[in-house]
Amino acid sequence: MAEEESSFYIDEEGTEFYEHFRFVADKGQQMIRVDKFLTDRIEKTSRNRVQQAADANCVLANGKPVKSSYKVKPFDVISVVMDRPRYDFEIIAEDIPLDIVYEDNYLLVVNKPAGLVVHPGHGNYSGTLVNALAWHFKDNPDYDVSDPRLGLVHRIDKDTSGLLVVAKTPDAKTDLGLQFFNKTTRREYVAMVWGAFDEKKGTITGNIARNPKNKLQMAVMSDPAIGKHAVTHYEVIESFGYVTIVKCVLETGRTHQIRVHMLSQGHPLFNDARYGGDRILKGTTFAKYRQFVENCFSVCPRQALHARTLGFRHPATGEEMNFECPIPPDMESLFEKWRAYRAAE
Repeated sequence: MAEEESSFYIDEEGTEFYEHFRFVADKGQQMIRVDKFLTDRIEKTSRNRVQQAADANCVLANGKPVKSSYKVKPFDVISVVMDRPRYDFEIIAEDIPLDIVYEDNYLLVVNKPAGLVVHPGHGNYSGTLVNALAWHFKDNPDYDVSDPRLGLVHRIDKDTSGLLVVAKTPDAKTDLGLQFFNKTTRREYVAMVWGAFDEKKGTITGNIARNPKNKLQMAVMSDPAIGKHAVTHYEVIESFGYVTIVKCVLETGRTHQIRVHMLSQGHPLFNDARYGGDRILKGTTFAKYRQFVENCFSVCPRQALHARTLGFRHPATGEEMNFECPIPPDMESLFEKWRAYRAAE
């Protein structure tokens, strides 16, 4: 018996995975290597590609990563998972404007606007960054938008703006992926958070995993054995008493890391609806102040978070690459409103 399906699931550490293939071995299954087992069952693939997936911990036997040499046994559940949805439908190229910061034969750096979903899926089957990339590369015969060996190397949330790098060759994606894994990239964010800080700079360390009480949220775990190690360095840029503009430098890159780490310190991001920042958490009870904050929510109708800086080593030339994009208009308007409010006090 064998079955093939595509679904979304979360592992015990809170990492999001998408199951691209799943097969259940028959009771009479002879013990064979998992790379051969999968090559015989997945159309239009090669043993080398299956081995690459196994090396990236994307081949699971009964829910645990295995190497290519793993011997499949009767009733084993063999899965292939990836960090993006499986595209069971054709990716339609859509002429969505891209703010391209840099491009060469190996990679592309884009400045993603807030509100743009990265990957199709979960009800967003069009209008995504992947659809925009399909249009941008429509005349490039070497770029297949559905090929997992190409494309986005990392992600940022739908309502976070800022820099993302896209790999145009398999070698570029492998090299850049290793740089992110080995924490040698440079990523700096700018955020507005609720509250004032006692110290001008600091470091937040805390394992992050799926919130057991709310599957849509991540959380900092009190048990050091649960979740993934995460480190965020922060520095105050500008303080307005009730809210603060901070610079955050990521040492690790976990899901919702800045949002969750700041929340754990009592500083949820301004207007972050998922983590409670879309309510008035600091300030006065005066109606005039409430109206001012509501106006601020309207000016920047999303969490105030922007991926401003991205740095990495070029996968082909070895050159150190550093990119910076300006604060977007909605966040800049938000900052200006708070500056004016503070000056008028």
